[in-house]
Amino acid sequence: MSIFHYLKYFLFHVIGLCALAALVAGGTAIPIGFVAVVATYLIGDAIGGDDTSTPRIGYPSILTFQLWLALPLLATIVFASVWSVCQTDVLGFGAWVTGLSGIDVLASRHATTPWQHGAGVLLTGLMIGMIGTIPGHELTHRTWDKVSMLVGRWLLAFSFDTIFSIEHVYGHHRYVSTVEDPATAPRGRNVYFHVIISTIRGNVSAWNIEKKRLRRAGRGAVSPYNAVIRGHLMSALLVAAAWMAGGATAAGYFILCGLAGKALLEIVNYMEHYGIVRDPATPVQPRHSWNTNRRFSSWTMFNLTRHSHHHAQGEVPYQDLKPFPDAPMMISGYLTTIVVAMIPPLWHRLMTPKVMAWDRDHATPAERKLAAVANARSGMAAFVRQEARHGV
Repeated sequence: MSIFHYLKYFLFHVIGLCALAALVAGGTAIPIGFVAVVATYLIGDAIGGDDTSTPRIGYPSILTFQLWLALPLLATIVFASVWSVCQTDVLGFGAWVTGLSGIDVLASRHATTPWQHGAGVLLTGLMIGMIGTIPGHELTHRTWDKVSMLVGRWLLAFSFDTIFSIEHVYGHHRYVSTVEDPATAPRGRNVYFHVIISTIRGNVSAWNIEKKRLRRAGRGAVSPYNAVIRGHLMSALLVAAAWMAGGATAAGYFILCGLAGKALLEIVNYMEHYGIVRDPATPVQPRHSWNTNRRFSSWTMFNLTRHSHHHAQGEVPYQDLKPFPDAPMMISGYLTTIVVAMIPPLWHRLMTPKVMAWDRDHATPAERKLAAVANARSGMAAFVRQEARHGV
């Protein structure tokens, strides 16, 4: 077994350390850092090709430890980002970095402009979405491992999304690609509307799932045993820590960063399942999710890209996921597809033919009937014309 198959996932941490360096350096380094991270993904996925290898991992505990390392890395990134808007040198961090590097980061922080701090929100939100949500997603699927669950929920707390560990695992994976699933975007939906409606419906779903669990255990919904309440308190504790560091400005800044990270998750949900329908009587199969095998995204996102296999078998660890090259494919790698999704006219232009091809190549007869209903409800001329051509 080559050591390369362990080391390649450390690219994830390298991306995080680069973002950390940009946030600490301040000034123009912040927007440059944001653009550099995004460009690295766009170019890396464009020229890197696909990774369809499935190496046998002899020491999976090493890969689990790599996931756990995301928590101290994210905590440091967020601390540095919040520190960048504080009036005081919290914990002497700036003085320590200056002494270590010879770069006066306190002076750079003082010279950082509001729009550069805005870039800091985007960069930190991107890191919360990547360094937080991706490992948090993997770890909270490991319901049998208390350490992984704890680390995963703290990672999700940075985006105010600990309910993900409930709704995603026990709701989304059960109802994916049906109208019951908050995270599945129907045909024609705008991505920005999806961020809002999926967030609201996801929280309601998580509360109902947890309420039913507590009822079976003979406990009330409003109690210390409620994981939804405990999770939101974890996020509130992070907001309080930001307030202690820099008052209302720092707390507000952290909230914006966390919400940006949460929005990123919902955009990912949008592009992972957009337009796909599933007969509720049919088990979830690889064809019910959009997939990608782009090498750079795979190596720097713990194989989140292999989403088709993940939904077919949610308990399979990321290193064992198969590429399923015959599954329905995204536009490109993850960040490239995210960028396209955020431009609705371009998204619909590229995805409408893909959705139609899914109906033709992957749907069962029952799902084609569901697709016809979805097309009619989409409000999009291309989908409506598709049904008219078929006499529906």
